Amino acid sequence: MISREVCFACDEETHMKSIALLIQKASNFESSIYIEKNDRRANAKSLLGVMSLGIDSGDQLKVIAEGEDEEAAVEVIVDYMLDTTKEL
Repeated sequence: MISREVCFACDEETHMKSIALLIQKASNFESSIYIEKNDRRANAKSLLGVMSLGIDSGDQLKVIAEGEDEEAAVEVIVDYMLDTTKEL
């Protein structure tokens, strides 16, 4: 299991699309991937789970992955979170 903290950077106008793309990226991995905000944790592959965290631009999040492709999963998710506006 590995984890990394990151600040989620997101343009307010594209917030929902950014979350949807985050889930899509997480779903490409075999590993279990979780997003933590404060003391709450959600499955990064679940739209309802991630939405329940109430993520806003500038929030400090922890990405946690466990499985055979955990390193790649965390790297891709964290890189995406650092600047989601490049992806849109």
